[in-house]
Amino acid sequence: MYNREAAVRYADEWWNGRNPAFPSFDVDCTNYISQCLLAGGAPMYGQPNRERGWWLQRGNRNWSFSWAVAHSMRWYLAGSKKGLTAKQVSSAEKLDLGDVICYDFQGDGRFDHTTIVTAKMGNVPLVNAHTYDAFHRTWDYKDSYAYSPNAKYVFFKINDQFS
Repeated sequence: MYNREAAVRYADEWWNGRNPAFPSFDVDCTNYISQCLLAGGAPMYGQPNRERGWWLQRGNRNWSFSWAVAHSMRWYLAGSKKGLTAKQVSSAEKLDLGDVICYDFQGDGRFDHTTIVTAKMGNVPLVNAHTYDAFHRTWDYKDSYAYSPNAKYVFFKINDQFS
């Protein structure tokens, strides 16, 4: 069962730091989101195939592309039927704490950022992120240098039960 509160606690604890128990990347957003999901109890599967599943093998620092690459996580969440699964929804307002947003800032079909919902202001999700560390930031990033009018977002509700 997905523990949304545990995922958010982890996200709030590590939003501006790097947990030494995990690898760290220059572009760290998806790795951080994966850590949050794991803290919430999301099950890993698929190793050792980097192109399959969602997983991290801590011993030799190996991981799936979906663990650390925004574009790969976007497509993993869209199609996963085993382990960590999610349902795509039509708007940010339908998300709850612990859900994930994937960003294609240029609108070119290549997703380049991921965040986790960690609070809400009314029905507006606030998110945490790494790379440019963010704490309870408005989800749309309209105040960011990365934003463009062509930006596309995909909203994922993490399933509470795992198969």
